[in-house]
Amino acid sequence: MISADTKDALAREIPASSHCREALLAGLALYGGARDEFVTHRNAVARLFWSLLAERKSYPIESRAPTRLHRLPTFAVRLPARLQEMPSKPVHKCDRLIEIRAAFLACGSLAAGSHGYHLEFVLRDDEVARRLKWMLRSAGVTAKEVRRKSRHVLYYKDFDAIAELLTLVGAFAAVLQLEDVRALRETKNRIHRLVNTEAANLERSAQAAAAQRQVIEYLRSAYGLSRLTPALREVADLRLKHPDESLAELGRRCNPPIPKPTVSSRLGALSRLAGHLQGGQVSAKAVR
Repeated sequence: MISADTKDALAREIPASSHCREALLAGLALYGGARDEFVTHRNAVARLFWSLLAERKSYPIESRAPTRLHRLPTFAVRLPARLQEMPSKPVHKCDRLIEIRAAFLACGSLAAGSHGYHLEFVLRDDEVARRLKWMLRSAGVTAKEVRRKSRHVLYYKDFDAIAELLTLVGAFAAVLQLEDVRALRETKNRIHRLVNTEAANLERSAQAAAAQRQVIEYLRSAYGLSRLTPALREVADLRLKHPDESLAELGRRCNPPIPKPTVSSRLGALSRLAGHLQGGQVSAKAVR
């Protein structure tokens, strides 16, 4: 699962600078906090949060079994009092990007399914949603928003916007994985288009050939193919003998070979002759 793999990879990357580590810890507590706990379904994310705590010995990770509502195991760490308040907005750009990374780890998800690409953040209240919306806008990746039940959701569906956001938070492996998915999907779509186009062309050619044979059969019974000019008689005989071949293939069988437009012109002449004999009931469009 791309979302879980991305979170696990990001959780292994601890910032080198102390102010970035503090921004990551505060961001995880802000976006993953529930009452007085940090809660997550990813063990790697729980261990990251715990490792960032200075007083980690007093705040162990608690593991809880899956419930009918939450089918994944839950990991919780009690929040120190200093992390239960809304932190001030980061001053440094790197800290703002780290907070966006924390938001993704705590309340984000990523999907690349048959219906397209989707990255979203599910926020617990409007104040937190407004803060993250500001963070994303300041990073140049403005999100769309929607209300889902009682939760505020910020989301992206555009591939380029998702790739840019993942790059900003350092999820480079996820970007490469999404690029692979897109390349495979585009290749499949291109193959499907080519197959559908070829099938449509074959169907049109078969219908045109059938109409041409009907015209020639009518001329044979009502006029006689022997009365045709040698050029028209040659094309008529070849169409009857080779009902499935294309105009280009019929042209190569002529003696001497002739190009496709010439074959089409001669078949058109046969259609016009049949139309004249029928009093105009057969259109020249019957032969292509």
